[in-house]
Parts: sequence; C-alpha cells; structure tokens
Amino acid sequence: MDSAFNKRFLERLLQLSKQVNDKIGRKIMFMEVCGTHTTVISKSGLRGILANHMELRSGPGCPVCVTDQADIDTIMALSRLPDTIIATFGDMIRVPGTRSSLEQERARGARVETFYSPREAVTYAAGHPDKEVIFLGVGFETTIPAITLSLLEARAAGIKNYSIFSVHKVVPPAMKALLNDPEQKIDGFILPGHVCTITGRKAFDFISSDYRLPAVIGGFEEVDVMEAIYLLLRQILDGRVETMNGYRRLVHEDGNIKAQEIMGKCFDPVDVSWRGFGSIPGSGLRLKAEYATHDARVRFPIEVPPSSPPEGCSCGEVLRGKLRPDDCPLFSSVCTPVDPVGPCMVSTEGACAAYYQYGIGY
Repeated sequence: MDSAFNKRFLERLLQLSKQVNDKIGRKIMFMEVCGTHTTVISKSGLRGILANHMELRSGPGCPVCVTDQADIDTIMALSRLPDTIIATFGDMIRVPGTRSSLEQERARGARVETFYSPREAVTYAAGHPDKEVIFLGVGFETTIPAITLSLLEARAAGIKNYSIFSVHKVVPPAMKALLNDPEQKIDGFILPGHVCTITGRKAFDFISSDYRLPAVIGGFEEVDVMEAIYLLLRQILDGRVETMNGYRRLVHEDGNIKAQEIMGKCFDPVDVSWRGFGSIPGSGLRLKAEYATHDARVRFPIEVPPSSPPEGCSCGEVLRGKLRPDDCPLFSSVCTPVDPVGPCMVSTEGACAAYYQYGIGY
C-alpha cells in the first residue's frame, strides 16, 4: 500500500469484509477475471492482507494461458513451414506445446519474430515479400481490434504475404461456462476493465440477472481493485445483486461501438476450445470467408498429431478457479518461470507466474 488514502481505504475494506463474514457465516470468495488484476493483487499484497476475511481466486483472465494445447501445437507446425515467419507478442515464445515451443523451434532454425503491435508485423511483411508472415492472433476483446486493423491495413496496401492465425476468444461465453459449473463456489466477480472498454458493461449483465451473483468492472490501480472489492462487499451486505461499473473513466454502458464494428466486419463467432474448459459455444472468432487470403488456417492447412496437456500440470483447474496455483504439486518445484511446465507459469498475466514472483501471501 503506497499511500495514506489507500491504507485508510484498506482499513474500511477489512471492516466491511468482517461484516459480510458475520452476515453469511463464512469466508467469502471473489474471482478476478483478468490476468492484470491477478498481478496487481499479488504485487500489492492485497491477497495476503485480506486473507483472513476473503479469498481472491484467479480465473480465466490470461489469453495465452487459455489457448488450447491443440492450437499451440498447430502454431509449432506452422513455424516449421518453409519461407515462413511467425510474428507474435512475446508471451507466446516459451509456452510449451505437446512436443515443442516456439523458443525451441527457433533454436532449430524457425523464424520467429516478436512485435509490440500487429502493425509492426505488417510493416515487416511489406519489407520481406519473399516470406509468408503469420501473425498469431492470441487475445481477448482487448487486442482483437488492433489485430483486425492490421489485417485491413495489409489488405488496403496490397500486402499479400501477411496472414493471421486466429485463436481469438471473447470473454462473456467463458463466464457463462464458468457459472454453469455446479461445483463453482464464487461469491462475486471482479470483471476485466480492459475487455469491458470494448464490450461495455451491459455485456456482463447476465451475471447478476441470470445467475444472481454480484459483479464489478475493475480498473488496474490498487485503489481501483479495492473499490471493486468494496462494491462487491457492499452489494452482499445490502442484499443487492448488480453488474456494476467501477471503471467509469474508461468503460461505458455499450462499450466501444467502433471497435465492435471493426471486429464484426472481419470475424464471425465460432465454437472453440479453451484450456481447462473444453469447447465453449460462440467463444472464438474466425475470419470471414472474404478475408480467406489473409487467413492462415485457410492458406496453410496442416494436420498435427494428437495433443496432450503437460503431464501433472494443473493449469486447467487453475483457470477454472478450482485450484490456487500453489495447490498444483508442480508449483515452484518442478514448474518455475525458468523452466515452466504450463502456460500459467510462462505468461506475464499467468496466475502461477504472479504467485511465484510476488509470493502466495496467505
């Protein structure tokens, strides 16, 4: 806690959480549905400070982590194609597939380039017309608009050697899958502020209207997360159930309409598989047929051997909130950031990596 205001706010949270505990007769459990929230909570020490009154459980908030193992293996196969360059954000490099990772493929001679934005990859493709540049479309609503714009830019510029391998996912269907699990014991959700800037608050109204659980959209400062927790506790104490916006400076009721239109212009919703969840209806995006010339799945159809998750890895259970990272028997012993077994220990937004780096705290 860095400021006197935050410390006073925290004291209020502790008092309120004790009141809620007394009201419902047990310790409460909230889930943060965003890897950045997981990092903020871990780094600030909130998880440990509030541990006597509540558990803050991590959920499916990291797009790299929820990418299905079969998709990871297909990416490895794409990297082995001749005259092909895999373009990606950095988090994907060390994610283990069934038999390899991009890091290992690069050591064997594959061309793998990392970029901070997909637009850089388009520029790179323009400068390498003799190569096929495949951008890995890994991400939620937060990153999909920028990747979509890169596609439109490449198309407008007549750049034909730029394509996208889309494993894009959208969050609301995954929330429904999570909530339909009869074993789920979450009392409320801290919703992903970045995603909600695109989707808007209304896209998550079903959590309170259909499932009768409170939810609050959270920003990414310590005080934002504390406010989200405060608003969740307040709802429970007052006997209310709402999907509230705690990130009002950026999130609007209907979201970013322009970004939604851009995504809708290029992508169709499809059923896709998430790590730990299996297939979730309407939770993925595939390029429309008119963009097939930039669709890596169409341009480079390849078959890969059957995939299997890493032996002993509990990433699937961690992503569904069934386990904490330290419940996994491999955590910090066999599986570390230096030698990760599963994606949750690799990605900067992975729950296991955050717990490992900042401590378990309870």
